[in-house]
Amino acid sequence: MAKRLGRRSLSQPAMELAPELLGKLLCRRTENGVLKYRIMETECYYGEEDTACHASKGKTERTKVLYEQGGTAYVYLCYGMHSLFNVVSGKKGHPEAVLIRGVTGYNGPGKLTKAMHIDRTLNEEDMVNSDQLWLEDDGYRPTYRTDRRVGIDYATEEYRNILWRFIVDDGEYKPAK
Repeated sequence: MAKRLGRRSLSQPAMELAPELLGKLLCRRTENGVLKYRIMETECYYGEEDTACHASKGKTERTKVLYEQGGTAYVYLCYGMHSLFNVVSGKKGHPEAVLIRGVTGYNGPGKLTKAMHIDRTLNEEDMVNSDQLWLEDDGYRPTYRTDRRVGIDYATEEYRNILWRFIVDDGEYKPAK
């Protein structure tokens, strides 16, 4: 039986939460019922010092959600067309989050949000108490590998090369390039 992830679990630092979310179930209630997909790929973004993190320039109207408590949804528009979904992590006041990059059947953050009907109306949703968007643990623990994060050419070399991307290593999942 799957168990919903609570505040304690989702308040871990992003570097710990990102690999822990691999294998968990991302759940979304739609008008047609509840969709559940297994998380296969994540990326960690950690603090104002991380030049790839949206909060690297400080708190703005767009990034204020990153400073919320762990378990808050951060959904933003990328390239004016793709909603990307992150789980805010850590303690309130420190900006950090885990980008969900892939789920079973959808190997890209824009593809998974489209398939799961996740858009900016869910930005700032409290995933611990929400009946629209939440995470479950059914006990599955995959092996995984690490890699560099994707699409962050604007970041400093140190943060471009850090291995904060986590990918389920089951031979079936093919991450987007």
